[in-house]
Amino acid sequence: MPVRLVDRQPQAPVESLIAELTPPPLFAAVSFDSYRPDPGEPSQALACAAVRDFAGLLSAAAEGSGSAGRAWWRRGRASHRGAPDRPAGIYLDGGFGVGKTHLLASLWHAVPAPKAYATFSELTQLAGVLGFAGLVTRLSPMRLLAIDEFELDDPGDTVLISSLLARLDEAGVRLAATSNTLPDRLGEQRFAAEDFFREIQAMAARFTAIRVDGPDYRHRGLPAAPPPLAEADVLRAARRPGASLDEFGQLLEHLARLHPSRYGALLDGVSQLCLTGVTPAPDQNVALRLVVLADRLYDRQIPLACSGVALDQLFSAEMLAGGYRQKYRRAISRLVALAHAAAGARQPPG
Repeated sequence: MPVRLVDRQPQAPVESLIAELTPPPLFAAVSFDSYRPDPGEPSQALACAAVRDFAGLLSAAAEGSGSAGRAWWRRGRASHRGAPDRPAGIYLDGGFGVGKTHLLASLWHAVPAPKAYATFSELTQLAGVLGFAGLVTRLSPMRLLAIDEFELDDPGDTVLISSLLARLDEAGVRLAATSNTLPDRLGEQRFAAEDFFREIQAMAARFTAIRVDGPDYRHRGLPAAPPPLAEADVLRAARRPGASLDEFGQLLEHLARLHPSRYGALLDGVSQLCLTGVTPAPDQNVALRLVVLADRLYDRQIPLACSGVALDQLFSAEMLAGGYRQKYRRAISRLVALAHAAAGARQPPG
């Protein structure tokens, strides 16, 4: 019998949450050497070299003892105000799908421990579990904090993480972040770096911005979702070893009772997620929970088999035009990719 996610009550101890701050499985073994810059986009090779140089600086600092290494950074900061030769951090800016996450994960792999890697949303969730002071305490010993998908669509979260960055910078933690330029900004030649530096205010001078150019595939529109399956086909898919099977509405109710930091543990051991009766998200709160679930599914590359509405109909036109549109577009792209993966797995061998 398939497992039911609604029957699970995952526990996520604080220590395991901190230990899991690593790149997702897709980027578990990447490196600067495995990065393949587009010859037609010179900024990609330049970005790779710049991030590799930053990794070298962190490794050089690590050669001293912990306190000596941090003092080495602080001396560089004190003597180069406004133009630090040892920047507090780097910021990778560009469209979606140009290799920023590959470079960020390569940086994380190249830097000696202790270090942490998290998405912006994972950090805000950790702050909800640990409190701001608790999160600062847990992350202050890190040599590097890498933040993927820095989001600027929620003022409260942005202020929270900006304050966190300032405290970690004071503790000598080096920072690296990525963010995706919104598609409607690309045509105006306005990039997310402008918004990022405005939001982090006093921290802005401590970061070096690195542009990563390349074709943003979102200009081609959101990917087409595969047709929804008949319910009988979903039930058949759920017979696979390790598959889970849930009714969509019941799963939404269950997600509402769980802290988002537990969504990853909820999926432990699941080889394929099967859902019946998928419907559009009824409101913003439900929609944002689905975004977190989509991220955790995509991190683990769990195929998705669904009946009901097509996955590109999960979010209303109003949601896709609103302040959280970047989150929703990312979730659709990821869920559709996982649905295509499930469809491929169901095809008989040729």
